[in-house]
Amino acid sequence: MIWNETMECMSRGDMRLLQEIRLKKTVEHVYHNCEPYRKRMQEHDVSPDDIRKLEDIVKLPFTSKKDLRDFYPYGLLSVPISEIVRIHASSGTTGKPIVIGYTRNDLGIWSEVGARCFTAYGLGKNDVIQVSYGYGLFTGGLGAHGAAERIGGTVLPTSSGNTEKQILLMHDLGTAGLACTPSYALYLADALLDSGFPREEFQLRVGAFGAEPWTEGMRKELEEKLRIKAYDIYGLTEIIGPGVGHECECQNGTHLCEDHFLPEIVDPETGEPLPPGQMGELVFSTITKDGMPLLRFRTRDLTSLNYEPCACGRTSVRMSRILGRCDDMLIIRGVNVFPSQVEAVLCDIPQLEPHYKIIVDRVNNLDTFEVEVEVNEKYYSDEMAKMLELRKNIAHRLQSVLTIMPEVRLVEPRSIERSQGKAKRVVDKRKLV
Repeated sequence: MIWNETMECMSRGDMRLLQEIRLKKTVEHVYHNCEPYRKRMQEHDVSPDDIRKLEDIVKLPFTSKKDLRDFYPYGLLSVPISEIVRIHASSGTTGKPIVIGYTRNDLGIWSEVGARCFTAYGLGKNDVIQVSYGYGLFTGGLGAHGAAERIGGTVLPTSSGNTEKQILLMHDLGTAGLACTPSYALYLADALLDSGFPREEFQLRVGAFGAEPWTEGMRKELEEKLRIKAYDIYGLTEIIGPGVGHECECQNGTHLCEDHFLPEIVDPETGEPLPPGQMGELVFSTITKDGMPLLRFRTRDLTSLNYEPCACGRTSVRMSRILGRCDDMLIIRGVNVFPSQVEAVLCDIPQLEPHYKIIVDRVNNLDTFEVEVEVNEKYYSDEMAKMLELRKNIAHRLQSVLTIMPEVRLVEPRSIERSQGKAKRVVDKRKLV
């Protein structure tokens, strides 16, 4: 199903023309209404008149999270505060959150792109949609809530936590769609198994999972345990929240809502544009937002873009699965390691559960690298020989992907702390300078 066929199936030529019109309008808007942007553009000797076609976007300076912190809280608004009807925020590393303001028009855009996502997953007005993302300053809960309402679905705003009640309501109210982080979905899967309710009494069939990286192995686990079809939903607070992109039934990349969010791929080191299909850092310009438009915002997400039409009928650009974040990459003994690489290996080993921790430390000036992972209760054994063999197999498989061998520690089922929001997979104890 397609929510907005006009926009989602537009020809590449028409989309390009639309993006050029909207980009020019946004550049003029921020230049005349946001002093930090105007000063930055003047420093780069660029004015709105210099942006005539899409290729001219490279003349514009990048925006980063640092800018959002430097001009906290309202410095990057392009409208008066009287026009801001809602504020969301994400946690900041400096003690102050990153604050994003939304006008009524911005909220309309958000629910529109969210509706595209849920429609692509096969959800509609006859479905109960349980929103188990956290509500509040985090964009997940209210973002998914608005999307569900836009398609006419029945929203069950459970937020995260209170898992026993989550399962009860899911069973009694006939939840068809579940929206939450993939790590919390795994937690719910275990709780559902323990609840005593027969799985066939549930109507759950679709999961909309996002807000943290997850792998194909994790998708397989979720689909098997919950007996659903699991879809990725992509978003980030700085751009708008969940709804920036979504998978379709083909699950061959994430369709980006590029009529609202103009994507680029750049070299993460130099900032130079990279051609379609090449892996690099994802950059977005919001080209329809009023309240706090961002130009060339560096997401730090590593991915690639595919502009070929999809078999589902959509022509919107597709983003490959995110490898990781530039700032999530671990350098261990000189080797680049992404947590997603570790997860992909672990989820492909049937004896293991998809619950793990990566622990990095430095002892006597040498990096230590440990992976702690749960063993499935069917395979967990007191026989040391079996566990040693499994441990050895895991270590070698990780080495074949990462090129360095971690110390593997096998732990009992359900012994690693579960998350009701974003999972914390990495513990880096090193004092890096």
